[in-house]
Amino acid sequence: MNPWVRLDTAAVPGGSDQLRLMQRGDEFSIMLGTNELMNSRLSGSEEALAQLAAGRLAGRPHPRILIGGLGMGFTLRAALAAFGADASIVVAELVPEVIAWAKGPLAPVFGTCLSDPRVSIIAGDVGSLIARAPGYDAILLDVDNGPEGVSRAENDRLYDARGLKASRAALTPGGILAVWSSGPSPSFTRRMQAAGFLTEEVRTRARSGGRGARHIIWLGEKARV
Repeated sequence: MNPWVRLDTAAVPGGSDQLRLMQRGDEFSIMLGTNELMNSRLSGSEEALAQLAAGRLAGRPHPRILIGGLGMGFTLRAALAAFGADASIVVAELVPEVIAWAKGPLAPVFGTCLSDPRVSIIAGDVGSLIARAPGYDAILLDVDNGPEGVSRAENDRLYDARGLKASRAALTPGGILAVWSSGPSPSFTRRMQAAGFLTEEVRTRARSGGRGARHIIWLGEKARV
């Protein structure tokens, strides 16, 4: 078996560990310490994040979508396919090196999605965009490992009561907040409900085709009136 090769490292603002971009043959991995945050062969649940949100917004014209976290582009590619030709998609990525990896060694994974005219990539904190740019039809958060994150303490502010209320305020009536997580969090479900979202918790598999570890996606709908 081919050994893993480290291609690059990146500091996480406010975090203590570095991200490591690893490659083994045609497989890529992004690691944080001993935790694998993402793998090029495990895209199913990240794709489901976009697909589930799009299903609840079916028929909405000119949807505006905000994605928190670029990663390996799985959610972005699925959003491009699911939301259609009239969508506008903004992706906020905190770590500039991750954007550089997408255009460099990970280009075979990303394909042509970064050059799609519907897409804007912003190097910055998705929380800042949520606070200053309301009017999104969907906010898709694939940041850290979810509400029980591991990379930086500041990410918790996306998932606490104040952060959830900010997301709700940034959504249009009937808009969807979709949150990816590597595992369950009953307390987060309660926080979403307390923030005023009609909340559904969906279990999905890490691999496409219903295989691999079980991940969680929360779907929170903002009231239409």
